[in-house]
Amino acid sequence: MEVTERLTYRRIFLFWGPLALTWLMMAIEQPFLIAFIARLDDAKFNLAAFGIAGSFATIIESPIIMLMSASTALVTGRHSYIKLKKFTDILNAAITGIQLVILIPPVFRFIVIDLMEVPGNVAELAHVALLIFIPWAASIGYRRFYQGILIRNNLTRRVTYGTLVRLSVIVIMGLILFFTGINGAYVGAGAMSLAVLCEAIATRMMVSRTLKDLMLKNDTVNGNLSLRSVSKFYFPLALTSILSLGVHPFVTFFLGRSRMAVESLAVLPVVSSLVFIFRSMGLSYQEVNIALIGKEKQNYRELRNFAIYLAFAVTVLISVLAFTPLADLWFTNISGLSMELAGLAYLPLKILILLPALTVLLNFQRSTQIINGTTGPISVATAVELIGIIIILLVCVVFLDLIGVIAASVSFIVGRVLSNLYLVPKHASVVNGWKMGS
Repeated sequence: MEVTERLTYRRIFLFWGPLALTWLMMAIEQPFLIAFIARLDDAKFNLAAFGIAGSFATIIESPIIMLMSASTALVTGRHSYIKLKKFTDILNAAITGIQLVILIPPVFRFIVIDLMEVPGNVAELAHVALLIFIPWAASIGYRRFYQGILIRNNLTRRVTYGTLVRLSVIVIMGLILFFTGINGAYVGAGAMSLAVLCEAIATRMMVSRTLKDLMLKNDTVNGNLSLRSVSKFYFPLALTSILSLGVHPFVTFFLGRSRMAVESLAVLPVVSSLVFIFRSMGLSYQEVNIALIGKEKQNYRELRNFAIYLAFAVTVLISVLAFTPLADLWFTNISGLSMELAGLAYLPLKILILLPALTVLLNFQRSTQIINGTTGPISVATAVELIGIIIILLVCVVFLDLIGVIAASVSFIVGRVLSNLYLVPKHASVVNGWKMGS
């Protein structure tokens, strides 16, 4: 989408709003399912198993997370669509194959029981849950690929409609499975897998008309795109997602060896899903900057200022929840945690109140690199964050003997700050280059 006129904050909000609503609805689905799981039998073990299976499913899907940004940036006509679609097919097949290998019982037992030292009953629940997650990764890959095309063509509301389909399936399936007496970990995995599959189908249907027009359009920008050039552009983005989401197995590994291990494994998904609701506002902003910056980068200032206002707003909102009785309402009444587990959740939430604002900053920094075609620093920044998280976890768990979920919260904040700091000079260099070129 070419943007030639100056942007207003109202127009940015109207473009960003549907994407933010989409991420918000996705953020709500996990707390919704956790609330179900917490009210079923053996809640502590099933919450832990659901968290473990979800961590594996997340790291497996990580290479395809950036497909939305890639298709937003690269799909400009028939040729680029065909090349990126073929690339998406190959990527989806590869990650599904990886998941099948991990599900081989001896492989899974070695990783989860021998390495992570997860209790046997929790590992068994997690294995079946991950099996139910098989359609998850490829469905997300196709959905994000087509969502990028919708965003580039200013059809962000259709992205929201697809997420409404997903959320509706989550609610319906959650209710059905809840009343069947199935293990809570299976309830969560089953509802999420079917929901993303339905969302992918709905998104493909909604992009159909746009694809017909796209197939008649000659590529003036990316007409020479090849699988090799796509791979060169996308590899740093995929590596970024792998490193970013790959932190979850490391965190699970350390939590399994921490003080109050099972309780921490049960509570961390609840706290993380709550914080993700506020982080979602920033996660939705990356494609906004890519789409609206303008050919001459003339809209940078307005987009930067909007990001600052957004970071301030999400910090205020999460602080109101974290430091008031609303936290009790969320953890006990809505999430359904026992008093023991709820008591363990309050401090980690307070530690993480700056994470949503840092997420806004990070996605704004990343978007300028993607626009500039310099995706390498994004991967390096994520590697810095991952290394920081692992080091802080090691210190907090092994040397300071902190409760696992508290150690994880501290490590998330420190790692994200290091990532932001690394990108500050890279971001400034890109922006200065734009100013010199204008």
